[in-house]
Amino acid sequence: MEGKKETCQFKTEVQQLLNLIINSLYSNQEIFLRELISNASDAIDKLRFHSQTNSEVLGVDAEFKIQIIPDKENQTLTISDNGIGMTYDEVTENIGTIAKSGSAAFMKALEKSKKNEISTPELIGQFGVGFYSSFIVAEKVTIITRSVEADKGVQWESTGDGSYTIEEIEKKGHGTDIILKLKKQEEDEQDFSDEWTIRGIVKKHSDFVNYPIVMDVERDEPIPEKEQVVNKDGKPIGGKTRKVVKEETLNSMKAIWLKNKDEITEEEYTEFYKHLSHDWNPPLSRVHLKMEGTTEYSVLLYVPSKAPMDLFAPDRKHGLQLFCKRVFIMENCKELIPDYFGFVKGVVDAPDLNLNVSREILQHDRLVRNIRKNLISRLFKLFSDMEKEQYDALYKEFGQVIKSGIHTDFENKDKISELIRFKTTKSDDKLVSLKEYVSKMQPDQKEIYYITGDNFSSILNSPHIEALKEKDYEVLLMTDPVDEWVVMSLTEYDGKKLKSAEKGDLDLDKVDEKKKNEFTSLFDHIKVRLEKQIKEVKASTRLKGSVACLSGDNYDMSAYMEKILKSTGQSIEKTKRVLELNVEHPVVVGIKDLFEKDRGNERINDFCDLLYDIAIIGEGGKVENPSRFSQKIGELMSEALKNGL
Repeated sequence: MEGKKETCQFKTEVQQLLNLIINSLYSNQEIFLRELISNASDAIDKLRFHSQTNSEVLGVDAEFKIQIIPDKENQTLTISDNGIGMTYDEVTENIGTIAKSGSAAFMKALEKSKKNEISTPELIGQFGVGFYSSFIVAEKVTIITRSVEADKGVQWESTGDGSYTIEEIEKKGHGTDIILKLKKQEEDEQDFSDEWTIRGIVKKHSDFVNYPIVMDVERDEPIPEKEQVVNKDGKPIGGKTRKVVKEETLNSMKAIWLKNKDEITEEEYTEFYKHLSHDWNPPLSRVHLKMEGTTEYSVLLYVPSKAPMDLFAPDRKHGLQLFCKRVFIMENCKELIPDYFGFVKGVVDAPDLNLNVSREILQHDRLVRNIRKNLISRLFKLFSDMEKEQYDALYKEFGQVIKSGIHTDFENKDKISELIRFKTTKSDDKLVSLKEYVSKMQPDQKEIYYITGDNFSSILNSPHIEALKEKDYEVLLMTDPVDEWVVMSLTEYDGKKLKSAEKGDLDLDKVDEKKKNEFTSLFDHIKVRLEKQIKEVKASTRLKGSVACLSGDNYDMSAYMEKILKSTGQSIEKTKRVLELNVEHPVVVGIKDLFEKDRGNERINDFCDLLYDIAIIGEGGKVENPSRFSQKIGELMSEALKNGL
């Protein structure tokens, strides 16, 4: 019975990507070999992990290695591994499409790179499209693979012209072979079928791969004297050497995390990071330590300098690689590091770890808990000890992630509070720590004031903070969605309570009771008029130059929080808020005078509606009826002009 065979078209986004790769990427061509070796290493890692619960999958082929087979005569290069392999459906899903690799974002960045000279390797590593880099050097790519759980193999082939063929074939043993038919090279270009070219690339980019990268090489070897054929004069016939082919290992496979720091160069640290993270940007910082005592383990952590494009993707995997005596146990081990430090890359090697421990039990393991606690402590120290410029660079990329820990890690909330930063009304667009804020508080200031919103300019100029500005009180400007959860959990810092500038009474200046009573009748009328939108009308202590604003009670949901929840599709009941009016403002005074003279005047209700709309706009919101608002403003302007104002 013949196996399945079909010719398929690449998805549109894959074809666009291939066109860009084939036609646009010329520099750093050697990156393709590093990516294919890394993929092969990942495949072996997966099989090794799988074999811990099912040792039978290994069969007789338990000696893991990655083989490189150059063919100079036919100009082909094969990268072969005996890893987990792929099924027919997996090949279709992983190779025929690229949705999981962030193609749209990759292509957008690639187009941008043409203008800004962003390096190609940086993009390849950042977006996880390593396999497709094969087409930089190959005119045809063939994949022959067989899953450990399949009886048949699969062959995939494409010239990158928009289509590919895929069929079932017979293949002995599990693993994957990727065969590249190399493009014709120009004289000044690298020959990727050349032994020394391959050696140089492997040494440069893949020396730390945990499995042997092997290649058959031909050498001249001396012929033992007893095996030499000599003539009657005793001289060797055919010379004293012969050609032999031997398999050589090209990489050192040194577990860099187990070496002493003084034995490792900066270049070695950086290259290992690139291998580990598939990120071509140099790391911002690192932590390398060996813990000794009742429990022993080695740790090498890296802090990336740039955030990946999928940092906030719901299905993004993160965590450290876990080893036991250099044996790979698990990737993306989230139990070793909290989510708010999930951007950190690295390796943990714990010799005392129970190899039979399951993923479900792992989080309850005493050693794992101990390692996690120490790693968190080390990272807090690393970040706290950074120079301001370096930490600002880190916070620019990962600040939102770090802040999320305030809400999720109660035990370390105070430590995280030392790491978070905000822009303020006095910071000139720079980031300020809570410690810096407190040190600059006014002598009579008792609370830390903040305001949240999705637009920096809007909250910087918000009516809610006019009185605070007048008193020269600094206000934290919070524009990240996560900030709403931060202020829910971080209610005080250094004994100073955090106070929202838009909720509750600010207790700044008291309104004159006599003056306040003068507006009681008008406020009652406005409350009745706007009863569906507001719950109260009162004289404001917040406003100085503006006429109106909306505020909430201390425990009400903020306008920004309400907006965030609605944007996620959640159905929430609209919170009625307090309409605050500036009783010193000529507009409010004028409306009061008109109301006292002629309570039945139709314009009064229009003014009530306009006051509410002005308050909405003042906090960056949208009025329910923009057309009516525009019409009423036009009428007022026309009337003012007629009166010569």
